[in-house]
Order: sequence, then structure tokens, then C-alpha cells
Amino acid sequence: MDPNLVQFKKGVLELCVLALLSRADSYGYDIASRLSDAIDMGEGTIYPLMRRMQKDGLVSTYLVESSSGPPRKYYRLTEGGRKNLDAQKAAWNDFTRSVAAVLEQDQEKTP
Repeated sequence: MDPNLVQFKKGVLELCVLALLSRADSYGYDIASRLSDAIDMGEGTIYPLMRRMQKDGLVSTYLVESSSGPPRKYYRLTEGGRKNLDAQKAAWNDFTRSVAAVLEQDQEKTP
């Protein structure tokens, strides 16, 4: 995999997790599966991020009994997580517009 793409994905991983959790509470494996499908991120990167996000107060957790094994730990956005998501989305949109503008200028100069 292109090392640049790996860095891009790492840079937006928290934003993607916050966006998923803004739609519905979820457990770690489900989050990892959805991100694997969407942006090809591995499961091993999700759990350390989820622990950090919990420590930072962006998400809270609760347990739900499972018929297929031990209880699952579900993650839910906190109010701080919602505010952080809004701030990150705004920053992402500004950033991507700026990058697109630079790339378009570069295209205009190419013969």
C-alpha cells in the first residue's frame, strides 16, 4: 500500500469513528468492520484509538449482553465527542477545499 495513503487514513481515522458513532452507538468489531469496508483500515488500529477517545472524554461505554458470547462493549458519543466531531468536520472541509484548490492550480500550470 502507498505510504502516503496510509498516512492519509491515519489522519482521518478519528473523524471517521466519530462520524460513525454520531449515527448510532456501536461496538469495536462493528466499527472496525465498517471502516475496513469504507477505507480499508485494519482492526488493530481501532481499539487503541477507542481507548484514547474514551480517556479523552469523546466517547463513553456500556455493556450489552450477547447471545453469542461475552457482553459487548458499546461506544457512544459524549457531548464533547459531538462538539469535537463538528470541529473536525469543519476543519476537514476547509482543509480539503484548500488542497483541492492547490491541486487545481497545479493542473492549470501543466502544459
